[in-house]
Amino acid sequence: MLRFLTAGESHGRGLAVIVEGLPAGVPITLDEVQGELARRRLGFGRGPRMRFEQDEVTLLAGIRHGRTLGSPVAIEIANTEWPKWEDEMSPAPGRSQKPLTQPRPGHADLAGMQKYGFGDARDVLERASARETAARVAAGCCAKALLAQLDIDVLSHVIQLGPVVAKTGARPHPQDLADVDASSVRCFDPEAEAAMVAEIEAAAKAGDSLGGVVEVLGYGAPVGLGSHVHWDRKLDGMLAQALMSIQAVKGVEIGEGFEVAGRRGSEAHDAIDWDAGAGRYRRESTRSGGIEGGMSTGEILVARLAMKPLATLNRPVLRTVDVVTKEETVSFKERTDVTAVPAMGVVAETMMALVLAAEVLRKFGGDSLDEVVRNRDAFVAALG
Repeated sequence: MLRFLTAGESHGRGLAVIVEGLPAGVPITLDEVQGELARRRLGFGRGPRMRFEQDEVTLLAGIRHGRTLGSPVAIEIANTEWPKWEDEMSPAPGRSQKPLTQPRPGHADLAGMQKYGFGDARDVLERASARETAARVAAGCCAKALLAQLDIDVLSHVIQLGPVVAKTGARPHPQDLADVDASSVRCFDPEAEAAMVAEIEAAAKAGDSLGGVVEVLGYGAPVGLGSHVHWDRKLDGMLAQALMSIQAVKGVEIGEGFEVAGRRGSEAHDAIDWDAGAGRYRRESTRSGGIEGGMSTGEILVARLAMKPLATLNRPVLRTVDVVTKEETVSFKERTDVTAVPAMGVVAETMMALVLAAEVLRKFGGDSLDEVVRNRDAFVAALG
């Protein structure tokens, strides 16, 4: 069973992730992990912290000579800003000299303070921060490395940023990933890209923030990942939970889930055809998002995520209450972005890749990559 665990705070000494369950023989290099983390920093509208928070990666365990050993993989991402935060975030006994007592609406601050009995919002926000996703992306690089050996690719693109919506039907393929990443907002529609940039510039001038929608796509997944048997084995359910767990994501849709809800059944499903040349069943549309009955159909997997505007604004205007004085005030300001939607797409790829890798290993098993590939090949051949 593939699983991962992240640790670390936004301004702490660093982040760490342990990935357990990868078979032996999966090729992974430091350059690949650093490359994925660099993609996470992409996107017009990111704040200056993207220049400060460089990712110093160390492969601590589980990889030798560029390949996994079958043991847990441990990765550390050091915080280059740690010297500036060593006193404030020190693990030694003491207390903060600058407690944050004006919780931000829309953030984990107040609920976390109440849940754990904290008087300082930093005790909550440091872990709730989206900086944690850097550790997830490192884990996702391992998952993508496994999937690549099985001809499965995961990529994302921005289809809405603020009120600007990209043209429907413009969907990138794996070979288009470089073009998507070359876009300043990771949008596959050049016309929409320009309008999105203008919207970000306007929000930045107002000291405000923007949300948006990302579409994440899985190409090459075989039929039969997931299961109809139990509620917690359904692939769409696992994807929805994984994608919803990303910070600031408030909505997840599989395929055309919300749109087909308003149609009649005769117009809501993917017709099944037989492709004699390929010797397989095909579905020419993606209304179900490549999942039926909780199982992959062998078609492209499609999921969309809605990210709310960030709760930290460059012009603090959100009304709140000081937890000490109980007086009305405005929320405090941390370093923030105008939008993180383009970067969220990279994290969404990570979460889909981790779910698919886990299901591939559950379905095909194997202690080594060669064994997993043999088992997959035998299953696919049997389908024919």
